[in-house]
Amino acid sequence: MTTTQSRTTVKTLTLEVPDPAAAAAFYAAFGVGDHVAVRAGEAPTTGFRGYTLSLVVSQPNIVDAFVGAALDAGATSLKPAKKGFWGYGGVVQAPDGAIWKIATSSKKDSGPATRQIDDIVLLLGVDDVKASRQFYVDHGLEVAKSFGRKYVEFATDPTNVKLALYGRRALAKDAGVSPEGTGSHRIVVGSDAGPFTDPDGFAWETA
Repeated sequence: MTTTQSRTTVKTLTLEVPDPAAAAAFYAAFGVGDHVAVRAGEAPTTGFRGYTLSLVVSQPNIVDAFVGAALDAGATSLKPAKKGFWGYGGVVQAPDGAIWKIATSSKKDSGPATRQIDDIVLLLGVDDVKASRQFYVDHGLEVAKSFGRKYVEFATDPTNVKLALYGRRALAKDAGVSPEGTGSHRIVVGSDAGPFTDPDGFAWETA
């Protein structure tokens, strides 16, 4: 009898915030409250935290709906939603400091703004994409896409969070912020791989 070993995937995301009640209210209004957890955390952090969270949706009016909801709930606009050669998207920063990109590969609407999320992506800005890629492979993640030292995307189940790696400076530029930053990332990743800290200081715990 042959047994198939399940691959490691990201199952939960927990943001460490100074005011969990306020953060939970923001994420509920934003529309992602079912996808991220919050808990109290006061670890010092300044500047760019080294990651972004992305909502991948199907059309521009859904991007606008999420961006509008985030801004109405107290987020700050880092990049207004607009068309690009890759599609349509914008970037906002939550009151707790987390950076969210909302994007679609489509440039035209084909239906109503349903607020349907197709994918949630945790994009880590790392110092050495190749080294971090190998670290995660050694911890049971399976590479789905790889572009040398520039970008790596790991395989995931449809209901889980997608994990990808990008250079720190490139990710900061994409988010519209300075790459400088120190202190805690203030995000904890939950998986079935067991607790560890990766080469860039991101903390993982058992989901």
